Amino acid sequence: MEYRMKDIINQPSHYTDNVIEPIELIMRNDLPFALGNVVKYVSRAGKKKYEGMTEQESEITDLKKAMRYLEMQINLIEGKEKL
Repeated sequence: MEYRMKDIINQPSHYTDNVIEPIELIMRNDLPFALGNVVKYVSRAGKKKYEGMTEQESEITDLKKAMRYLEMQINLIEGKEKL
């Protein structure tokens, strides 16, 4: 049980099949929070299944999350959203 928890925290399977884990790409490139989340959600789209959803619904959910963060970043740049 302890190994499984460590695996879920340190190496979730929906990220580790990439050549580089999203967190490494995000941190090495000093991406802002919103853009880092875009990378995260796009890179796992179609790989993480949410409880109660089909694989297709899960993939669409992650892509919609990515779109939300893109919109947030655009709004910040345009001065439409305050932190």
